[in-house]
Amino acid sequence: MKQIALAPALALALLAQPAAAQEDGDGFNLMEEGARLFMQGLMDEMDPALDQLRDFAEDLEPAMREMTAEMAAGLADILETIDSVRYYEMPEITESGDIIIRRKPDAPPYVPEVDEGEEIEL
Repeated sequence: MKQIALAPALALALLAQPAAAQEDGDGFNLMEEGARLFMQGLMDEMDPALDQLRDFAEDLEPAMREMTAEMAAGLADILETIDSVRYYEMPEITESGDIIIRRKPDAPPYVPEVDEGEEIEL
């Protein structure tokens, strides 16, 4: 009796296979469409924030250019004074507001470059 019931169940399972395969194809398209709609909704939600960020960056640009121009001269002077940044420790700010930049103990001795035409003050 069990064999008789098993045969129709097996036949039904085999007949259902092609239908399941077709649903998988439709299911993939539905998943793809759902993902596309989700991403589109996310982009639509982000557009106002990105526009605000773009406006902020455009407003900030002139100030950043001015600050860069002012700092460039001072930074060039500092880089001419020291031999290599890797020989110095991180700057410290004291309670009085002074900034101290110490040379690392394992750094080679500092030898300033002197133009041959210049005299050295002692």
